[in-house]
Amino acid sequence: MSRADASPGIERFAWGEIRIAGHGQFKDAKLFPGGARAWDWGETGTRHEPGIQPTDVEELLAQGAEVVVLSKGVHERLQVCPETLELLEERGVEVHVLQSEAAVRAYEELRGDRRVGALIHSTC
Repeated sequence: MSRADASPGIERFAWGEIRIAGHGQFKDAKLFPGGARAWDWGETGTRHEPGIQPTDVEELLAQGAEVVVLSKGVHERLQVCPETLELLEERGVEVHVLQSEAAVRAYEELRGDRRVGALIHSTC
């Protein structure tokens, strides 16, 4: 995997803040092979319930993610729609659904040698 295709590192995670190497600071973040950006829930109508939508993960897949890490929030209030998990399973994508700090740790462990995407929610 080339450096340009590598999933970016997370430099800092705290309540309401996630700082991504080379990409800046966000409240919530989408990370994928070769980049990162703010995760704007308004783009897809995401809310804590029913949770992460299939359209939220489409960009990660389009950027070549083979593994996806989904964070449920610091207090695990963010859900994941069953349709999202079905989509990932249909595409043969390994998925990890974890509390936010655990999601950050898992992402960092996986990104060294895998094409990893993540949705990280930094609050609730």
